[in-house]
Amino acid sequence: MSKGKNDKGKSEKKPADGTTMDRRDFLQGMATVPVLGVFGAALAGKIITDKRSESAAVRKTTAGDISDLNIALLGAGAEGQVLMNACLKIPGIRFKAVCDIWTDYNQLRAVRILQKYKHDVTGYEDYREMLDKEKDLDAVLIATPDFWHAEQTIACLEAGLDVYCEKEMSNTLEGAARMVEAARRTGKLLQIGHQRRSNPRYIHCYEKLIKEAGLLGRITSANGQWNRSVQPDLGWPARYAIDPAVLKKYGYASMHQFRNWRWYRGLGGGPIVDLGSHQIDIFNWFLETPPSAVMASGGTDYYDRATHEWYDTVLALFEYETDQGMVRASYQTLTTNSSEGYFENFLGDQGTLNISESANRGGVYREPSAPPWDQWVTQGLLSKPVPSLPVDTAGAVLDVRETVSPDKHEIPVTFTDPYHQPHLENFFNAVRGTGTLNCPPDIGYETAVTVLKVNDAVEAARRLRYGKDEFRIQ
Repeated sequence: MSKGKNDKGKSEKKPADGTTMDRRDFLQGMATVPVLGVFGAALAGKIITDKRSESAAVRKTTAGDISDLNIALLGAGAEGQVLMNACLKIPGIRFKAVCDIWTDYNQLRAVRILQKYKHDVTGYEDYREMLDKEKDLDAVLIATPDFWHAEQTIACLEAGLDVYCEKEMSNTLEGAARMVEAARRTGKLLQIGHQRRSNPRYIHCYEKLIKEAGLLGRITSANGQWNRSVQPDLGWPARYAIDPAVLKKYGYASMHQFRNWRWYRGLGGGPIVDLGSHQIDIFNWFLETPPSAVMASGGTDYYDRATHEWYDTVLALFEYETDQGMVRASYQTLTTNSSEGYFENFLGDQGTLNISESANRGGVYREPSAPPWDQWVTQGLLSKPVPSLPVDTAGAVLDVRETVSPDKHEIPVTFTDPYHQPHLENFFNAVRGTGTLNCPPDIGYETAVTVLKVNDAVEAARRLRYGKDEFRIQ
């Protein structure tokens, strides 16, 4: 157990002006939070020796043991809060530390919430101090900006901790490669936060509908999007602005850059990485191969380029050379209009799958020429079809030669938990030795290669090919 946690610890640190965070400041901060958002070995049964407590090591080797896992949260901003809230719904998880450089705001808020839920937690500004002082940790959740992921993940792995790192794995391929190598070298677990990999609806569609039943037939095309409406740059309560010297220490030129890091080159990868990587990862998963080529168009067409260095609009075309033949996939991310939100479509010669992380969206559509799907309905893989009538916008029945929407089958898997919860549960099961990671570092790296090259294709203004060896670290 960590020692010395008391009212004088950092978790109770107050603003420099002697005030505390009031409700108005809290709500102002929350109003600026952005709306953004099964594979590998778990080392089950392996005796793990490190500098941590012996009890923590033994706990991981006992199958079915649900003793508390001691974890730390590194990065308590918007995404960190999402992970924290999901973890509070998972039994057997105890937060011991929160690390965030915005000590008087993000960190303080997270610490107070966790203390409310009876977690004995300490706040830190510097993750290195946290690793030096917290000797009872089992795992760390990393939800800091992308450019910190590689350094912090490697340090945690080398400290003997298992790591859950939010996507994107890194804003550079060099950083992502070092993360893969560190996980291999240390033998510790590294889960990358592509949470759809653990979503039961996505797993059902891949394993049951595509693989087992083959409902789509030969997949010939895929498309997806994440459209988001215009949003103002994130602000901050002036009284809680971080000292410029602290910002500089952690790689930020200004408070604006700290709050809006996703738009800055060198800190994030732009919307195609921040939003698109979730769904392009699904292309790779469901098509069972990374792409062979990409071309893309994008630019900073709407926002001020002085503060929005990355493209606000990207349209990308991928080529996938699958075992069944070529699949061409299109993807777009817009930050100027929210039409139709976010989804992925997979189109085959026998059917279409529409799926989204949004629980109220999705369905499977049989092509009129495809064999009947009755047996799959009987087996519970699909719901009974909802007939589509051939009518036009005025209500008149269309001629059969005109386009008619196929009957819709619902995906018979309901999922109403927080989106990240199953992925976190998968990680914690792997830490305990009772499961395997759904998104280990090799898969995360494959996706990082796929999406980071989209920005390169925009710059090059031409079709770029992927080499097969680009997706693997030897």
